[in-house]
Amino acid sequence: MSVYQPLYDILDEAGFYEWRQQLQSRIESQLSLTRHGKMPMWQQALKALPAVVPSEIEIKDHVAIGGAADLGDVDREAFIDLLKQFHPWRKGPYWLFDIHLDTEWRSDWKWDRVLPHLSPLKGRRVLDVGGGNGYHGWRMLGEGAELVLGIDPTLVFTMQYQLINHFINSDRHFVVPIGIEHMPDNLGWFDTVFSMGVLYHRKSPLSHLLELRSCLKPGGELVLETLIIEAGPGMTLMPEERYAKMRNVWFIPSVETMLLWMRRCGFKNVRCVDIDITPLEEQRRTEWMTFESLADFLDPDDTSKTIEGYPAPMRGVFIANAPQ
Repeated sequence: MSVYQPLYDILDEAGFYEWRQQLQSRIESQLSLTRHGKMPMWQQALKALPAVVPSEIEIKDHVAIGGAADLGDVDREAFIDLLKQFHPWRKGPYWLFDIHLDTEWRSDWKWDRVLPHLSPLKGRRVLDVGGGNGYHGWRMLGEGAELVLGIDPTLVFTMQYQLINHFINSDRHFVVPIGIEHMPDNLGWFDTVFSMGVLYHRKSPLSHLLELRSCLKPGGELVLETLIIEAGPGMTLMPEERYAKMRNVWFIPSVETMLLWMRRCGFKNVRCVDIDITPLEEQRRTEWMTFESLADFLDPDDTSKTIEGYPAPMRGVFIANAPQ
């Protein structure tokens, strides 16, 4: 049975039969063996995962699955090699049978900054846009969410989610390889929508805000985290070519500009609840993500600036409600 069959059943029961058909077709296409050069390797690695039932699963305060003894006679080093076939591990960290998947991002730090400002997630349907491998989705489920749907078009993240869910075996948290542009128009179904680390990658930030709004129920809550700059109302940074070595950064607003964008897109109760300069300890290369990371993106002589001379990454968390 497909790992996504419980999701398809949920959508059918909610009356979204046409959307379910479209989603199922797209997932099957994206995960076909010819879609990505590493897909056959990933699929083979998933099939090779040991059939181990974890003695415990923790997803509220961190994400930890089982203990070392649960692996029994499984070759631990061979298991680690299997996990590393899904490199790069960017969002986490995970503890998997006492193996520390020390991911590039300390995503738990971001969650700790965001969580105190959220409406309680218990019983809510949640959409996590650009959710990567589903780390924050597990934490949302740990807070009692009824359903968490993570969407991210990067295929390795979907495969990492399937690996983790092989052991958690959840029928309420899913990560699917699509972008928000593949969501139905005027869906109006989710109680909470997260968009963290996505807005600055969109050529039209206002269009992204409207897409997020269309996924929310009337009065539903938007949680948005994005890069910001220190500047006045109406001010926005548009990098000439790259920002922190990233090509796909389009607009980085000031706090006041971001609040204005959200109000102009119809959101209510708009507020900025957190501002944080990303420290080198929060985003760094590890044995689980060996590519360049934040230290390589900053000016080595002045870490308050990117390598291109722009202000170093600073992030704001914004919360608002869809109109009733």
